[in-house]
Amino acid sequence: MAANPLTDPNWATETTEKVVNIVGTIRDKTTTPVVHAARGLVFGVLALFLGVFALFMLLIGVSRGLQALLDLGMTDARSVYVSYLIIGGILSLAGLLLFTKRNSGSA
Repeated sequence: MAANPLTDPNWATETTEKVVNIVGTIRDKTTTPVVHAARGLVFGVLALFLGVFALFMLLIGVSRGLQALLDLGMTDARSVYVSYLIIGGILSLAGLLLFTKRNSGSA
């Protein structure tokens, strides 16, 4: 009789293996997707913050480079204002382009 724990010497081992398998299956179906979702959320937020930071650093670098380039032909104060005007115009055109595309995806 395999089901009788008094006569089966492997009963404890088999029962323990069954419990471990059941717990592992439940964990794989519940905890693992939650862990993957949490990791995705954390890494996504981190990537978003780093991307925004990189964008700001790029804009600052482009602004300073443009000011240095314009400083060769005009005064320092005027080169700052002109560089702001150029970058502001480019960003305004990009915003206008994105604004016109806002409803093109929904039918």
